[in-house]
Amino acid sequence: MSFQRPVKSPRDPLNRAFSLPRLPREYYQGDAVVFWTLTIFNRAQGWLTPVFHQQFQKLMLHAAAREGLACPIYCLMPDHLHLVWMGLRLDSDQVNGMAFLRTHLEPELSPAKFQPQPQDEVLRAEQRKRNAFSKVCHYIAANPVRAELIDEKKHGRSPAASFPAIRN
Repeated sequence: MSFQRPVKSPRDPLNRAFSLPRLPREYYQGDAVVFWTLTIFNRAQGWLTPVFHQQFQKLMLHAAAREGLACPIYCLMPDHLHLVWMGLRLDSDQVNGMAFLRTHLEPELSPAKFQPQPQDEVLRAEQRKRNAFSKVCHYIAANPVRAELIDEKKHGRSPAASFPAIRN
C-alpha cells in the first residue's frame, strides 16, 4: 500500500489553472454585446434573497454608469445568474464592469462564492443580424420556467415582465 498525496480538486475556487478561453479584450469594449453567466461555486444555494437582489440592482446600475453599459435583461437563479450587457460608448469596457460587479457582489453571497471566472458569449455583428440577441434574451427570460421555479401558464411567456414570486 503506497501513500498518495491529495490531488488539488479542479473545482477548488482558488485554483486558477483551469480558466475559460477569452477573446482579445477589444471584443468586450465599445458597442460589444455580451451574454454573461456567473455560476456559484459548487452550485451553492441559499444566497438569493430580496436583500441580495436589491444589492445586485444597485451594483449593476453603478457598473453600468461607470463603464457605459446597458443591461436589457438579467435573471437570478438559485445557483447562477445571467445578464446581457451592451456597450453604449466607445470607451465602454465590459471586462472592467464585470470585475467591478463580481468584486463588490461576492461579499453579498457569503459564505457562497462565484466560480473563478464568469462564462461569456460575445455576440458578434454577424450573429446580431441573425437574431442572436433576441434568442439570448428569450433564453434568459425562460430560464426560471425551464427550471420549474415559476409556472409559465400563470405568469405568461415573459416571467421577467411580471416579477413573479419564485416557488419554494
